[in-house]
Amino acid sequence: MTTVTESAVKTLLTSETTASLRTRYEGSNICTWIGFKHINYLVEEAILYHFAAAGLPARALYAEHGLGVDLVDLDTRILTALYMDETVVAKVVPSAGDDDFISFTVALHAERDGDPDTKAITAKAKVVLRSDSYVEEAGEPPAALARFVSHRLSTPVTHLPELPDLSGVDLSADNTALSSGRGTTGPDPVLDLLTAGTNSFGWKWRIPYPYCHFSERLQMSSYLRQMEEVVDLFLADRGISVKSLLDERRWIPACPHSRIQIIDEALMEEELYTIYTVENIFKDFTYTSRMDCYVVRDGKLVQTATGKVTHGYAKIDNRRDWNLVTFDERVSKALRGEA
Repeated sequence: MTTVTESAVKTLLTSETTASLRTRYEGSNICTWIGFKHINYLVEEAILYHFAAAGLPARALYAEHGLGVDLVDLDTRILTALYMDETVVAKVVPSAGDDDFISFTVALHAERDGDPDTKAITAKAKVVLRSDSYVEEAGEPPAALARFVSHRLSTPVTHLPELPDLSGVDLSADNTALSSGRGTTGPDPVLDLLTAGTNSFGWKWRIPYPYCHFSERLQMSSYLRQMEEVVDLFLADRGISVKSLLDERRWIPACPHSRIQIIDEALMEEELYTIYTVENIFKDFTYTSRMDCYVVRDGKLVQTATGKVTHGYAKIDNRRDWNLVTFDERVSKALRGEA
């Protein structure tokens, strides 16, 4: 049995760890570059290694103490690309000063131009320990970890939009049936309310069990998948799908920054409303967007996550190299929602 001691918790909160990690083959979708989602997976993997190195592995915390390790805030910047079959060194440093979360900074280092310690990725993350209430009541948590234990996932987020009132809205539409595959982008009355008057795209989708962990709830890695997929659907809806620009110009989306914060829990087989809003376009070179996720419970909207993502476009020069390009009029208009 894993004994949660003050010494182990002190190691978790004060000691740095270094781990050698390898990029995942699955994340190499175009040529041999690794996408932002799988880069974030490496950050998560480094944090889980840090827990294990302190003598507090995620499996034992759940199985023996009913505590699920949940990332609830993940903010990552990509300074240089990572590649297929690449080994990186992850350095995890606990961050002091937050009584409610276990906070970390993470850096992934790779060899570039003869320098074996080039900083490629930087990230900040917050973790909570969610007490299990699904299989059985978790009981009292170990005293040394009690201040980080939560009965529901959440992070404080400022400037959230006021949610529309669903009174009088017909919520009976069955447009996420199994035959619908990826759900619906409309018509749907809730999506219509959430996208009204904004440069937004909405997607309603049934949460499947492979996106969940600890028997019931959507996890951080799945919100990353959600962010990637809603961008794919948005671009296709605006007439500039990923494949169309690949085939026509060898352009690919490039993502230097992403952040996701979990605000509340989304549960297996609930219908998730994901709204993707283009907020700023900077000199036709990059654009920033916001992702907001909701469920409907007891006839009311509940926001479960919010996120930010920055994109540009890179032109593939050859199988090894690419360079960032300026948006042309067609892409700029599509991003702005102009006809």
